[in-house]
Amino acid sequence: MPTADLVLIGARVRTLDPARPRATALAVKGGLIAAVGDDTDARDWQGNGTRVVDLAGATLVPGLTDAHAHPLWGLDLATGTDLSAVTDLGGLRAALRAAPRVDGWVLAYGLDHNVFGGRALHHDLIEEAVSGAPAHLRLYDAHSVLASRAALELAGIEGPRAFAQRAAVVCDSGGRPTGHLVEHAAMDLMKPLLPATPPAVRAERLLELLSGMAATGLTGAHVMDVGADDLDLLAAVEDRHDLPVRLRLAPWCMPGDGPDEFAGLIGVQQKHGRTWRVGGVKLFMDGTVEGGTAWLEHADCHGEGTEAFWLDPADYRHAVRTLHQVGVPTATHAIGDAAVRHVLDTIEGLGAGGPRHRVEHIETLADDQVGRFARLGVAASMQPPHTAYTRADHTDEWSKRLGDERAARAWRCRDLREAGATLALGSDWPIAPYDARQILAAALEPRGAATGHGLSGLMALEGCTSHAALASSTESVSGRIAPGFLADLTALALDPVTAPADELAESPVALTMTGGRVVYERP
Repeated sequence: MPTADLVLIGARVRTLDPARPRATALAVKGGLIAAVGDDTDARDWQGNGTRVVDLAGATLVPGLTDAHAHPLWGLDLATGTDLSAVTDLGGLRAALRAAPRVDGWVLAYGLDHNVFGGRALHHDLIEEAVSGAPAHLRLYDAHSVLASRAALELAGIEGPRAFAQRAAVVCDSGGRPTGHLVEHAAMDLMKPLLPATPPAVRAERLLELLSGMAATGLTGAHVMDVGADDLDLLAAVEDRHDLPVRLRLAPWCMPGDGPDEFAGLIGVQQKHGRTWRVGGVKLFMDGTVEGGTAWLEHADCHGEGTEAFWLDPADYRHAVRTLHQVGVPTATHAIGDAAVRHVLDTIEGLGAGGPRHRVEHIETLADDQVGRFARLGVAASMQPPHTAYTRADHTDEWSKRLGDERAARAWRCRDLREAGATLALGSDWPIAPYDARQILAAALEPRGAATGHGLSGLMALEGCTSHAALASSTESVSGRIAPGFLADLTALALDPVTAPADELAESPVALTMTGGRVVYERP
């Protein structure tokens, strides 16, 4: 073989390649894996310009991928004061009093529904703490906002609104807005008023974010959003820097989209840079359990959750069929059991052949739907770190909304794998931390309502590697360590297949490589 650019030796290599499951060394050339073997082979791969890295017993695996993240949209979502550590209303008020003003606004994110202790969200709960300033607090699920009275007035929100998608300006019995804005169309009413981040600052923040992701072992992310200027942002960043993490992007298709929007979504497919590419379209079938907008087969404890995100679910079927017929894969947000069923029914109605589709989140799933993923060839994409927002005794807002029976079938990762489904794992950052090690650890030992549904170490690793590649239809070039595959690699001090969850969550990352470039190396 030609002289390698880089040779890794001294590793415990888990290739996930059935032809050669284990090795101790490999060679990289031109961004690809050139050879896989043992340390004794490594001498034959070296030349004058070859860099040799001794991993000193670290476990080398295919590059870890976060199969559902929002590093672009998240630049705006994760703005202001981080409220993720707040646990009660007193703590929330204290955090808001201390929060800095941004152009006069109190901006915050990561607010847990459980903070309100079962109270209905209302701006009266925060008015004293924000001292009359306009305030915009994002709930952790990114599907709802609590706005202060001043913010509502600036936006001209005086009562309920009608939308083309399932969304609501929540109002009290007198028709006055409470400040609770539910789902995208309602939240977007505030968007024109919020302080904007300059493009140069967004570019700097994106590079910093992706570098942080790489430091946890991530080499790739499936990005479930594309904003109006995001492709220009990525191109601008790549003019000056190589991205530390490989990105595969899916722009949104929303209710009300017609031929012009479909043409735009189809036209942007396969646009790419060196380490980013558009590949697929993201749709929504419902919202969230906590917000009362997950589409459930039976109403939640508040009598909510019986309606789809699309006002007419038949329009969703038309959108998916339109994209499917031209070879565009879809990824559909479906949290409730009725939403998942409708997505699977839609895909089954497409017939055999065509692109591979996937379902995102799948937080509660009926028994008769588990086996359909494998039968239909639909990938399941789930986020084990979300289980941290629930409690084993079902006293959290998610579990209370669903009731014990549905909460007991939460995050059925193990059931789906044992039924033969492709299962890709991710974080949904900024909804949950992006740390790849925490994704793996949460998959081994999910918390709260999902306790007992954990994966084996190998299943978890596959969820961030080979199954993530299957979910994105990139299995011919990624997800395993084999000659000709992309040199996207992660080296951890501990073996992710055998390490206990608590130790794996804090395992040192020895090296992260994206496209043959070392993007993180332990000091």
